Amino acid sequence: MGISDIFLQSSGSVILLGTLVVLLLVYLVSSCSFGSQEHRKEPPGPRPLPLLGNLLQLDIERPFNTLLKLSKKYGSVFTVYFGPKKVVVLAGYKTVKEALVNYADEFGERDQILIMQEASQGQGVLWSNGDSWKDMRRFALTNLRDHGMGKKACEDKISEECDYLTEVFKKFRGEAFDTTKPMHYAVSNIICSMVYGSRFEYDDPEFTSLVDRTKRNNQLAGSPSIQLYNLFPWIGKWIANRKEFHKLADANKKRNLQLFSRLKETLNPQMCRGFVDAFLVRQQHLEKSEITNSHFHNQNLLMTVIHLFVAGTDTTATTLRWALLLMAKYPKIQDQVQEELTKVIGSRRVQVEDRKNLPFTDAVIHETQRLANIVPMAVPHRTSQDVTFQGHFIKKGTTVYPLLTSVLYDESEWERPHTFYPAHFLDKDGKFVKRDAFMPFSAGRRVCLGEGLARMELFIFFTTLLQRFRFTPPPGVSEDELDLTPRVGITLSPSPHKLCAVPCA
Repeated sequence: MGISDIFLQSSGSVILLGTLVVLLLVYLVSSCSFGSQEHRKEPPGPRPLPLLGNLLQLDIERPFNTLLKLSKKYGSVFTVYFGPKKVVVLAGYKTVKEALVNYADEFGERDQILIMQEASQGQGVLWSNGDSWKDMRRFALTNLRDHGMGKKACEDKISEECDYLTEVFKKFRGEAFDTTKPMHYAVSNIICSMVYGSRFEYDDPEFTSLVDRTKRNNQLAGSPSIQLYNLFPWIGKWIANRKEFHKLADANKKRNLQLFSRLKETLNPQMCRGFVDAFLVRQQHLEKSEITNSHFHNQNLLMTVIHLFVAGTDTTATTLRWALLLMAKYPKIQDQVQEELTKVIGSRRVQVEDRKNLPFTDAVIHETQRLANIVPMAVPHRTSQDVTFQGHFIKKGTTVYPLLTSVLYDESEWERPHTFYPAHFLDKDGKFVKRDAFMPFSAGRRVCLGEGLARMELFIFFTTLLQRFRFTPPPGVSEDELDLTPRVGITLSPSPHKLCAVPCA
């Protein structure tokens, strides 16, 4: 054997040995990897494409519909990619409740949506986390209660506002009109009275502009173009909706600063008129105490007020618009509501304590909230730590969507999930029954802080309007032709329509 043959044989052995080492390493890595996946099994889901994720499979205007379908295939906990962003979706009443209530801390953080982060900068009560969120939420809850939320004083404010709204409806003399603006102005005035300490006239241009801009921004924030911008920020310069959103948001900030300035000039620490006064008094107290690291600063005041204004207007006003539309579409149900109101209340002013004697009316309000499904994907959550949930490993910092539409339409919880059926909330004797799967305000740590106020508003506004008016489709339009297809924004609102409000005899 020559030297060259020995060299070739040696080099061949080295190559063979190297190949065996590589194969061994691959085997060890893959074994560890598979073992890890088995031990830390992540939620299943459709295979994503690079960069695009599962976007081509999603209805970008109504992603909640696609997610509902995917839950049928992949189960109640699954993974989907919104572009490059990994998202875990929770579907069905039992799963959503378990996550938000039993694992409240683990699923309790708020995920940051880019357009909202730009507007809020992590301040306020809706898009914040940590100690700042805790302080602002606790302070907001305490002071909204101090200024009437859930009390007789608030009930009186709502009843008074019903009178103003009734006068607006009467001016149309039974002719068809769009309920959107007057309803939003009326509901907004309730939160204004609690936040600023006063209501506004419906023809006050500064007030109406504030409400109109807020409503427009809710539509923009839910538009497909801004949804894509949230996932792919580099396309921002081509998104006209983004520029409009920030222009309107800046105008609302400027208007609020003007209101704060006026309130500060007439501030009396012994007699707080609303949330802003209470916040300013707390600020002054902390300044005197020379506390410098407090969360009670001007930016938190501004963003908390804006968040209260947004959340305290759109959801309740939108639900009431759905309620009136459903009454016009289902006149027999409207008949039953009005018969019950006449029998129990007559023509006197409605009070919250009447609710227990109005089971059918209460059932209609609850069923409206369930079917309207106005926040179908909830506001996104984020895991605060690694968590193993229902056998699935979910990493800290993962975006989580509790799919509320899957709760409110859960086929295992509701007899007729896609039908307007007030009997969902009535027993065989016609008494009102609570349903565990009724979760329009979400649940857990991030449950809507204005739930008590919203429930009171929905009851008093709805019953008062049904006492005073008969709602019908416009002339030439049948009940069957009234469209229940929602208009998509941050919330699902009724498509543009008009109704007739005919005064009751």
